[in-house]
Amino acid sequence: MITRQRLAAGACALLAAMTAGLALPAGAVAGEPTGEDAPKVNLLLDVSGSMRARDIDGQSRMAAAKQAFNEVLDATPEEVQLGIRTLGADYPGDDRKTGCKDTAQLYPVGPLDRTEAKTAVATLAPTGWTPIGPALLKAADDLDGGEGTKRIVLISDGEDTCAPLDPCEVAREIAAKGIGLTIDTLGLVPNTKMRQQLSCIAEATGGTYTSVEHTEELTDKVNQLVDRAADPVVTPVAVEGAAECAKAPTLKSGLYTDREEFAQHRWYRVDVLPGQELRASVSVAADRQVNPDYGVSLRAVTDRGREIVRGEATGTGRTDVMSAGLRYPKPERDGDDSEKAAAEIVCLQVANSFSAASGVKTTPGLPLELTVDVVDGPDTSSDVASFGLGRGWWLLGALVLTGFLAGVLWGWISRWRFAVWRTN
Repeated sequence: MITRQRLAAGACALLAAMTAGLALPAGAVAGEPTGEDAPKVNLLLDVSGSMRARDIDGQSRMAAAKQAFNEVLDATPEEVQLGIRTLGADYPGDDRKTGCKDTAQLYPVGPLDRTEAKTAVATLAPTGWTPIGPALLKAADDLDGGEGTKRIVLISDGEDTCAPLDPCEVAREIAAKGIGLTIDTLGLVPNTKMRQQLSCIAEATGGTYTSVEHTEELTDKVNQLVDRAADPVVTPVAVEGAAECAKAPTLKSGLYTDREEFAQHRWYRVDVLPGQELRASVSVAADRQVNPDYGVSLRAVTDRGREIVRGEATGTGRTDVMSAGLRYPKPERDGDDSEKAAAEIVCLQVANSFSAASGVKTTPGLPLELTVDVVDGPDTSSDVASFGLGRGWWLLGALVLTGFLAGVLWGWISRWRFAVWRTN
């Protein structure tokens, strides 16, 4: 459900800046917010004739989209520059060449005037063709300039009608420019062909695809994506995990991106000094339609293969992001200073049990985001005892003893009262 997606994405920031091949600027730290430019979002709405169909909560698809847009405009964060582009809104005729040029910027990307934007949305009426490819090219141009987050959110109820300009190829072309633009797609009452096309568009840029059949779902999802654009811009480091620990790249604290094939294992290495604590989390994005019943696991293993800690999560429905995390408190070693200075090699294994739905391409792999944090552990000589419970052991023991004594006392009182009752 969309509400589950929103919670998951809120927790993980849903891979807000995942793009392949990004490099750190000089002096930057992996995962550090960069840039002062405002985030930009361009809402790309299909206004073709098929939007007249009345199959979303008893109203037309166009009415549902207008209602959702009005609520989204009310909730858009002040720092987000938002625009609205249409496709198929102006030309009602049968000339294909003209219909495939029918895309226009309804509201320019910039500081949001909510009243003006709502007025523009109110004028829309289902009209013509579905030129998704040409509209994506124009929507990308609308977002040109600046270093902040850039997102296109495409809402459509049908596949492109202007081939051979393949929307998937257009999305790949946009991704190849390296401008950090993500395209998310939403399919209104989708069929198989439309679902495949919209999934392909999203997949090409590391975005997400979602099927929508209710107005509330549409509102929630668009709000989620706009909010995601407002998250601080981060610069993840592209890394390639290995098939085994011995060949895995060594990671320091930071944010990393990779791609993992369906049901694949990927390995990474982290050096942990005595007294340090390793905290790690992984998010795998289901950026295309997947089968139900799946999971993601993150294991910390010694370089000799012994598992030391594990984190895992499972799901049964369509979610945008699946996340798991772990924490490995490493105790101080006894011995001389040289022994204490030696680092322990911890191998992180990321695994998933996703499987592709029928007809869905399995390449490239699923977008993966890995966060690694190596910090100084707690002072084990003072407040922290075994298993990190610290002085809580004393409280736990006191509660157990108090409960035992209270039980004995209550039992004695009950027996005494029963004896008195029998006597009387």
